Amino acid sequence: MRVLVVGSGGREHALVWKLAQSPQVTEIFCAPGNPGIAQIATCLPIGVTDIVELADFAEKMKVDLTVVGPELPLTLGLVDELAKRRLLAFGPNKLAAELEGSKVFSKSFMRKYEIPTAEAEVCTTRAEAEKAVKAFGLPCVFKADGLAAGKGVVIARDEAEKEKALKLFFGERVFGSAGDRVLVERFVTGDEVSCMVLCDGERAIPLATAKDYKRVFDGDRGPNTGGMGGHSPSVFVDATTAREILTDIVHPTLRGMAEEGRPFRGVLYVGLILENGMKPYVLEYNVRFGDPETQCVLVRLEDDLLPYLLGSARGRFDENAKPVWKKEAGAAVVLAAEGYPGPFERGKPIEGIEDAMAEEGVFVFHAGTAKSPDGKLVTAGGRVLVVTARARGLSEALTRAVHGAEQVQFEGKHFRRDMGSKAMEILRERTGSGLS
Repeated sequence: MRVLVVGSGGREHALVWKLAQSPQVTEIFCAPGNPGIAQIATCLPIGVTDIVELADFAEKMKVDLTVVGPELPLTLGLVDELAKRRLLAFGPNKLAAELEGSKVFSKSFMRKYEIPTAEAEVCTTRAEAEKAVKAFGLPCVFKADGLAAGKGVVIARDEAEKEKALKLFFGERVFGSAGDRVLVERFVTGDEVSCMVLCDGERAIPLATAKDYKRVFDGDRGPNTGGMGGHSPSVFVDATTAREILTDIVHPTLRGMAEEGRPFRGVLYVGLILENGMKPYVLEYNVRFGDPETQCVLVRLEDDLLPYLLGSARGRFDENAKPVWKKEAGAAVVLAAEGYPGPFERGKPIEGIEDAMAEEGVFVFHAGTAKSPDGKLVTAGGRVLVVTARARGLSEALTRAVHGAEQVQFEGKHFRRDMGSKAMEILRERTGSGLS
């Protein structure tokens, strides 16, 4: 079976890595890919927004399944273009992808189908936003309506941060057209968790729980990023809460999307906050695998991933489909370029990847790398590499990931060392162990 994976980040590297292990897969292509992916797949010089060119390639090469990694080609209608040519694709069509493509749409959708989420107002001017802030009080949250690479959310905790947010969204317009409409949302206090489920339009198959860390610096300080790391299991979600998430959020979402004429196939990623550690509220929907949650989840998957993706794409899971997970934990640490999530320089030589991967249970997924004209591996993005580890306990997995991150060297490298500290406290209280 021939598979095409669309994307160039750490998530796509992990997907290619896992799919390459399938006995059914005979050839893997990746567009555009990266140097790490090129070691296990054929990379193509086609950008993720080149919808027709991607579909042309899939048709010409008789690709059996296209797996779409990033959100942008989904919102641009890549799955629709492939469907026109009777080609199978994993991911939602353009209408269903609006769950992530527009925060205004997703908020109104949740209100309509009574899915728990924070109150919010849609604002198009500074005056409207100021009025909404006054109604909700501080802290509150500003969210750009459109896609902003995971950086379109600003939490204003005091008057100074509120003024800065108003300036960013309505003065400097740093998010461009994605910020034409802005959600001002009530701030909910609690622990954030990630829930990813595979969907075939009607049925949902939960993946292992995970937690990601958005803030750039230790102690959850600094601006939001695309994600600085994570771990699986999340630890914050117990069995009762997991059932509540499926019953009150996931299943109503799938039913609602079907009623709206937007049946959802692919990965539904629900970003949640557990208010006071208990009641789950939806912060956001994503319509693709999380990054870097995918890395720490897939290293735990015992099963072949391909049949689940095929079932989703075909609109029908096997009746008894249920993933089998290794009795181990996964942890991922993102190595970022100096300045990220702000402006950063590219072209810094990278060394030490082999040393990191020599460590037991450590994997290194490329996220923002390239080859220089003289063939050396260099930085090419804000998030450069994702050092991922698997171990019997979460504590050991976190330790291995951080140690692996220390082995890799490039100028300006920075990463978080504190992820999982609260999770470990919870585990010690709950089980006295490092694995849940």
